[in-house]
Amino acid sequence: MNQELEQPLHSTTTEPKASAKGRDLDDDGAPLQSKYVTDTKAPPITDLEGAFDVFSRMRERLRAAVKGRDDVIELVLIAVIADGHVLLEDFPGSGKTTLAKALGDCIIDDEPDDNIVTLRRIQFTPDLLPSDVTGTTVFDPNTNRFFFRPGPIFAHVVLADEINRTSPKVQSALLEAMAEKQVTVDNRTRKLDEFFLVIATQNPLDVAGTFPLPNAQLDRFLFKIRMTHIAPEHELEVLRNFRHLKASADRADLPRVTRTEILDARKVVSESIYVDDKVHHALVNIAARTRADERILQGASTRSLVLALPALQARAMIQRRKFVNADDIDALADRIFAHRLEFAPGIDSPAELVRELCGQELERLARGSV
Repeated sequence: MNQELEQPLHSTTTEPKASAKGRDLDDDGAPLQSKYVTDTKAPPITDLEGAFDVFSRMRERLRAAVKGRDDVIELVLIAVIADGHVLLEDFPGSGKTTLAKALGDCIIDDEPDDNIVTLRRIQFTPDLLPSDVTGTTVFDPNTNRFFFRPGPIFAHVVLADEINRTSPKVQSALLEAMAEKQVTVDNRTRKLDEFFLVIATQNPLDVAGTFPLPNAQLDRFLFKIRMTHIAPEHELEVLRNFRHLKASADRADLPRVTRTEILDARKVVSESIYVDDKVHHALVNIAARTRADERILQGASTRSLVLALPALQARAMIQRRKFVNADDIDALADRIFAHRLEFAPGIDSPAELVRELCGQELERLARGSV
């Protein structure tokens, strides 16, 4: 018999304990995901003020957990509102994983019955298999039937730690998930949650045993954020208060947001932030310049332009504007385009080249009505 049964999407690596009422328990005997569940439904987000409040609450919690990274936190939250994935690149011990985990901790799962956890971490290694990410079909000898055992990708926020340390075969397991929010296993397609976000990290220095991310995968990341060392004053603050910072993510006095509030904020921003046709023309012209420049071997894709629009709208929202203008493109262009382009040898600063190519279009846009 090869009949397949669906397994609840708790995606744990070990079998959860069963409670008397049939609910799954974690290793401590607490209901699975209980720290993310709220008993009351938050009121729906219906306007830009409510969307900004969602952003502000997440920003306050992340700032409490990660010091000296305000610019990175803002970009990550823009990606959350814009429904885009993020690639963080920096040296070991710079706070990449801490930031991703803090984001997962600040989100309340207000639909616990779906058994999808808020945060899952995947430590990518050379011996990882695609099924370790997506899940696999398992035979149950007790029932003599097959069931699907979901992988860690069935989560709201997936932390892909050191993503370039695994083989291209495993990296390809993320392509369908990141682009279409679904996975196909054993010729069956399963939907991921509507709120599905990948935050990947990689170390730019240690290249031994790593596999460069293919262009197709880089193109699925909205932002590639290069993090630098934090300022000395912030490092001093971390050293003086590291015990307090470590516990900040679990403090009850810090605000959190629900999954539904984030989805509502995405919809409000998409519908309420005006994007003039001049902005569309500017983006298309910028992409055309990247494709025509001799210093660039592969220009910007159409996908990058599509993903750029909600990011620009999210940035306008946090600037308390109801329309996208040239400042938004100027602030995000290098984060959106630089990692998607393939440069000719000798280009030392891709971000500066992107800003150079954007300059004329941004000036024309700034002189217009937007």
